[in-house]
Amino acid sequence: MKPALLVIDIQKTFFDMDAVTTQSLNNAIQYINAAIALFREKDLPIVVIQHIDQENNLVPGQEGFDLPESIHLLPTDLTIHKTYGNAFNKTDLETKLRDLGVDTVILTGFCAEYCVLATSHGAQDANLHPILLRNTLASGAPERIRFVQESSEIISLGALKTMLS
Repeated sequence: MKPALLVIDIQKTFFDMDAVTTQSLNNAIQYINAAIALFREKDLPIVVIQHIDQENNLVPGQEGFDLPESIHLLPTDLTIHKTYGNAFNKTDLETKLRDLGVDTVILTGFCAEYCVLATSHGAQDANLHPILLRNTLASGAPERIRFVQESSEIISLGALKTMLS
């Protein structure tokens, strides 16, 4: 197994939606940062996925498009810009992962019931093994996180650490 960590749509604009979404994102980032540290320690790929929405001015160069300072991603991490919920749809994500020898994707990010779930299905369609990382999903409706987790394969950070040892 060679996993890659996917960090989906952790962008400044989503922190401005409402207090519930902001809290959910802040909670998820703590665990995402721990996963980032683990993947760096193991020299495994980290993929930053950012959503583009021309109609809402969510585009490179606009502050809302950027990553928040609280997330420990680096400019050297592989970056994919997407225009659909599924990060595999009309991007080169699958090709880049295959070039790296990745066969498993560990999914984190926002919004659990939309882009994270769609990307999980996209990974399955690409014959990659998608696994959600517990406590790393965010949503404006936190009760939906549970639904997504219950309908997907999920792993805890502790179990992931053991698996990667």
